[in-house]
Amino acid sequence: MASDGKVVVEKVGEKSSVTRCFSKYPLKFIIPRKVGPSKTDAVWIYSLTYGGGVVSGDSISCEFTIGDACTTVLTTQASTKVYKSMGSKCSEQVLEASIGSDALLAVVPDPVTCFSTARYTQKQVFRVVSDSSLVIVDWITSGRHESGEKWDFDLYKSTNHILLEDNQPLFLDTVLLERGSIASIAEHMQDYQVIAMVVLLGPKLKQVQEQVQKDVKRIMSEQLRIPSASLGHQVITKSDRFLMKPSFIASTSVFGPKGIGVVVRIAAMTTESVYKFLHHQLACLEPLLGMSPYR
Repeated sequence: MASDGKVVVEKVGEKSSVTRCFSKYPLKFIIPRKVGPSKTDAVWIYSLTYGGGVVSGDSISCEFTIGDACTTVLTTQASTKVYKSMGSKCSEQVLEASIGSDALLAVVPDPVTCFSTARYTQKQVFRVVSDSSLVIVDWITSGRHESGEKWDFDLYKSTNHILLEDNQPLFLDTVLLERGSIASIAEHMQDYQVIAMVVLLGPKLKQVQEQVQKDVKRIMSEQLRIPSASLGHQVITKSDRFLMKPSFIASTSVFGPKGIGVVVRIAAMTTESVYKFLHHQLACLEPLLGMSPYR
C-alpha cells in the first residue's frame, strides 16, 4: 500500500531534525519550528486529516523513521473522529515506525471517538532495537455524549505490534470492540466511557515505568478499599457493590526480556480523569520532549 505520509527525523548538526516530510490528502503534518526551551532536542509532529476526522472508506497509511539518538513526538490537535459508516465500509489507519539506537518516539494522541455505526480499524507497527525508547498511548472514548451516543459504533479494532530486529515480536496487542447480536458494546462496558492503553519501553523511560507502577498500585488500593469499620459484618448487597464500582480502573504489567517494557491498561468513567492521569504520569518527560504531553 502506497504511503499517504512519510517523515524522516535525523541528527543534523547534533539536533534532531526533519530531513524528509511528505503527505497527501487526506493527511497533513504540522511541524512547529520549536516546542519548549531552545536547549531541548525534540521534534514535534502534529498529524491531522482534512475534514477533522476519518471518513467512511478512508484508508490512510504513514511511515516514520526516527534516526539514532533522535527524539520525536507524534501527536494530534484534537480527538480523531471516525464518521458514520456508509453501508458496511470500514475506515482504516496504518502507522509504521522504525526507531533507531538511543532514539525516543512518543506517540501521544488525543483519543479516537467513533460516531454511531462507525467501523474503524487501526494498526501500528513499531520496529525497535535493544536500546530504543518508545511511548504509545492508544485510547478510545464511548462517542458523542452530547448526541446521546455511547458505544454506539459497529466496530473498533486497534492493533499494536512492537518488533525487534529480524521481526522478532516483543509486544503484540489487539483491542476489538464489535456490536454483537446478543449484547451491545454499551452493555459490556457498563458505566465506563473510556478505555486506554499506555506502553512504556526502553532505557529513557525507566523513571516513568517505576513511577506509574507505584501510582497505579496506590490509586487502585484507594479505589478498592472497603471501609470495613463502617460496614461491620453487614452483608454487601448487589446495590452496595454497584455504589463501590471504581470510577477509574488501572493495571500494570511488564513485558519483554528483563522486563524492559511496562503496559498500563485503563478503564474510566470520564475522559477528563484519563487526561489527568496521562498528564501526571508523563510530566517527567518534559526535559526530554520540551513540553509535557496532555497539559
